[in-house]
Order: sequence, then C-alpha cells, then structure tokens
Amino acid sequence: MKRIDWYIIKQFLGTYFFAILLIISISVVFDINEKIDKFLKPEVPLEAIVFDYYLNFIPWFASMLSPLFTFIAVIFFTSKLADNSEIIAMLASGMSFRRLMLPYAISAAIIAAVTFILNAFIIPPANKVRIDFQNKYIKNKAVDYARNVQLEVEPGVIAYFDRYDNRSNMGYRFSLEHFEGKKLVSRLTAKSIKYDTLYHWTVIDYMIRDFDGMYEHITEGNRKDTTLTIVPSDFLISVNDCETMTSPELHEYIGRQKSRGIGNIQTFEIEYHKRYATIMAAFILTAIGASLSSRKIKGGMGMNIGIGLALSFSYILFMTVTATFAINGNASPMLAAWIPNILYTFIAIYLYRKAPR
Repeated sequence: MKRIDWYIIKQFLGTYFFAILLIISISVVFDINEKIDKFLKPEVPLEAIVFDYYLNFIPWFASMLSPLFTFIAVIFFTSKLADNSEIIAMLASGMSFRRLMLPYAISAAIIAAVTFILNAFIIPPANKVRIDFQNKYIKNKAVDYARNVQLEVEPGVIAYFDRYDNRSNMGYRFSLEHFEGKKLVSRLTAKSIKYDTLYHWTVIDYMIRDFDGMYEHITEGNRKDTTLTIVPSDFLISVNDCETMTSPELHEYIGRQKSRGIGNIQTFEIEYHKRYATIMAAFILTAIGASLSSRKIKGGMGMNIGIGLALSFSYILFMTVTATFAINGNASPMLAAWIPNILYTFIAIYLYRKAPR
C-alpha cells in the first residue's frame, strides 16, 4: 500500500459516505412531506417517529441503494481525478491501469463487507421495529386473514384450515390427516382451532377417526390441547416479512416452507440471494465506474456523471424487473438476483479493456 492507494481509498469512501448523507437527507425530507398528515395525529408520539421509524429507515434506505451510492462515488471522484489530469500523471509514471484498480477493489471490498453485515444481521431486526411502526400508525400491510391453507406439518401429516383469523388467533373448519405412505390412518376434524403459544394449539368440537383396515374408531370431544409444529406466520405471509429476518433465519424459513409445500415464498428467496448478489455488485459497479470515468474527455466530468447515473439507474431497474419475473414464477429467484450482475459483468469487462493504459 502506497500513499497514492490511501489517497484513492480516502477519496472513494469519503465521496461514498457524502453521497449517502446527501441523498438520505433529501429522501427523509420527501418522506416527511409525504407522511406529515399521519405524523401530526395526536396518537403518534414524536419519540416513536424519530427512534422507531427514522432511526431504522435511514440504514435500510442506505443499504437498499448502496449500489447506486457506490457507482455515484466512483464516477464522481474518478472523473474529478481525470479532469485534474491526476490519472494521466499516475499512468505516465509507469503505474498500470490494473495496478490503479487495487485501491478501488479494496474500497469496494470494504463497502461490500459492511453492506452484507448490515443486510444480513443488523438491519432486519431494525426493519421489524420500522414496519411495526408503519403498520400501527401509517398503513397496516400486515396479513391477518387467510383462506384455504394446506401445509405439511411433518412428513405424512397434512393440516388444513378453511380460514384463519390472526386477530382472534382462531382457525375454522380445521382438519389434520396422518398418512403412512399413501394410506390414510387417522383424520382429525374440528369446527375451530385456537393458537395459544409456540406450537401449542387447542382444537374445539373435534372428532378423530382412526382407520384400521375396514374398521374405524371414532373419538369425539369439546376441547383438546395438542402440539403442532406450525405457527400462524408460516402461512400468514406479508410482503415485508422477508426484510425482518436475518440471513440464517431466512435460510431456515425458506427450507421449512419448501418442505411443507408452501409455494408463495419467491420474495423470501429473492431477498436471500440478493443479499449475496450485492457483494458482487459493489465490485462490478466499481469496475464500470472507474473504467468509464478514468479517461479525460472534452466537456469535463458532466458527461461521465450523466452516463454513470444512467447505468446505475438501469441496474436498479433491471433488478426490479427480474425480481418481478421471479415472483410471477417465470424465473428462478436465484437467477433473478444474479442476472443483473452477470449482464453488467460483461459491460465491466468491455469498459475495462477500453480504459486508458
């Protein structure tokens, strides 16, 4: 590491955090303006607005747009270096463009590592507080009702709810079927079932039919406590639930839902793979930005910044489009998360080869 490396790293990270501070400040002002009518209600405490919402909104928004901030930072300070003929001086002194990219790669690695740790472990618990605030005071997007729910409790045990109301913790027209291979050996039906605590349920007005060849044994009762390894969150899936889970929790949840035959988990899979794809995005967009803006061009750095913003916004738009395809079942969630990186890798290779030597 030489002095020039520390100089570039300082410029890179300084511009990156300045871009975050600038854009986040503007975003917070617009967000306050949009929600001011909700915030002025007497039941919304100022302390909750500041600490529960905005203190958690800022890191979430910053991590979501981290690729954009990275790209803007690289384009801006590299264009400035090129405009001041500093890159020309570096290359003229015998430094290769490949060697020049070393401090860029180190800076991108720092940003990628910090962003991943935030997305995987720190921001999800904060998102839970932020989303709870939104559901309580701004707009409730929580899913409290479900119909025709069928899932596998454990191998060979299938549960069914005609409907479930989370507000009363009650399910109606419930059935629980036990299979041995393809043979039905027992079936419990109940008018209703109530969720108590973790895995603890109470069936109400139930009937159990145990099958033994051509015979069956029937047991009836008013109430019966039972243990089922399911919780309402397994089938009451809100659009923001994936943002409240750490990466290990997300991986465990996806595996459990797949084993139970629940199909509407594409959003969770996209969120899981996107957290890892963001790591590569930092390196790819850094390479594109440095290669694009390292050449001194006529007209100053305005053209580089314009092209850089167009590419960065197209990257974010492409991520949104591919995620929509995955949610609709037209593409694999993993492929949807990585397609933008794959495409922009080829763009990075092309621009790197065209960069000044």
